[in-house]
Amino acid sequence: MISTRNLSISYHGRTVLRDVTIEAQPGKVLALVGPSGCGKSSFLAALNRMTEIIPGASVQGEIRFDGRPIDQAFASSVHLRQHVGMIFQKPNPFPMSIRRNIELALKEHGQRNRESLSQITETVLRDVGLWEEVHDRLDHSALELSGGQQQRLCMARALALKPQVVLMDEPCSALDPISSERVEQLIQSMRGDYTMVIVTHNLAQARRLADQMAVFWVRDGVGEIVEHGETEQLFASPTTEIANAYLSGRKG
Repeated sequence: MISTRNLSISYHGRTVLRDVTIEAQPGKVLALVGPSGCGKSSFLAALNRMTEIIPGASVQGEIRFDGRPIDQAFASSVHLRQHVGMIFQKPNPFPMSIRRNIELALKEHGQRNRESLSQITETVLRDVGLWEEVHDRLDHSALELSGGQQQRLCMARALALKPQVVLMDEPCSALDPISSERVEQLIQSMRGDYTMVIVTHNLAQARRLADQMAVFWVRDGVGEIVEHGETEQLFASPTTEIANAYLSGRKG
């Protein structure tokens, strides 16, 4: 569904990620693991062209969506982000009502029908397990929600646009264990319907959630993938010493 070939990322002329070639398969969960500073979040941002708004950032190589170069598949970055959604590490609801958090994204992409807006809002809030918790206070501020509820609202906001790919940058790291479990359950329920790429430092979480996994590392000051493949196979028998040391807890 989304893939890269020899993707490299630089900031102000300094390369931070080098020659990443990988594929996220349709309906599967791909986890990106590795220590801090090895380029995982930069890679994720490049997939929906968020890197372009960072001063001094440069992306080389190829990103493809459903087999087509990403700049040919979508007329603009706005169109791209309708199909490739992003969930950030820290919940970032808009400072407005729960209802408007969902509706604003839909209106930005041309949906104006009031009945449709209400129906989509209810559907996505049910999908993320929030409807029963918030249906009687949709016009209250989203900032009144707990951290876990805010993160699920952000996921609902992304899902409202019906993306094919959902990118998640450590979606549980700012949450308590109970909220993290709810978000993990949601990710499990989304498997098959969405292609998901998840950055996580939690190896146990990666093993629970991911069909495939890529191990990032820093060599000579530059991030790269040292090994990737099926998750259980990587944990059972990694072929590189670095991946073996990291996945066994001896490094990183």
